[in-house]
Amino acid sequence: MPHISQIDYTTAAPDIREAHDEEVRARGHVTNMKRTLLHSPPAYRAYMEWYTLRDELAKALPDRAFWLYSHAISAASDCLICTLFFRRALIDAGFSPEEFQPDEEEQLLIDFGQAIARNSNAVPPEIWARISERYDEKTRVDLVAFAGLMIATNIFNNVVEVSPDPELEPYRKA
Repeated sequence: MPHISQIDYTTAAPDIREAHDEEVRARGHVTNMKRTLLHSPPAYRAYMEWYTLRDELAKALPDRAFWLYSHAISAASDCLICTLFFRRALIDAGFSPEEFQPDEEEQLLIDFGQAIARNSNAVPPEIWARISERYDEKTRVDLVAFAGLMIATNIFNNVVEVSPDPELEPYRKA
């Protein structure tokens, strides 16, 4: 059971309703996590920078590589909601998370994401060397900053015990 409720739109303050409505305009709906974060508009805005970094990484990474990176971070953080979110992205794009064969870039990003999520003080030097060979400094900054926001999202969902959105349930592993 969640430790923090979701906002009640009908009784929420005008700034909260405005942020809610903007999220609906931007993405078509408001997830359980976002309805919980909206209790604090500054916290909500901070977490929404995830999309800004996602847009920056889209310039350097194919979608599947981005989804695999995000999934690796979420799975290593043991975040059910985020893992399901990225499983859905992969499955809806026609990829089986259990049966795909990652290419070299995807495997590197999986390894990097898992290493960051498991112990950010101990990313293996050989992974850093490969990341440095493949990506420029701006992209490396964006990858690490994004991982930090992804981990923060994982932590928020795990600590608060946000309930998975109903549309994610079909994407659970059997």
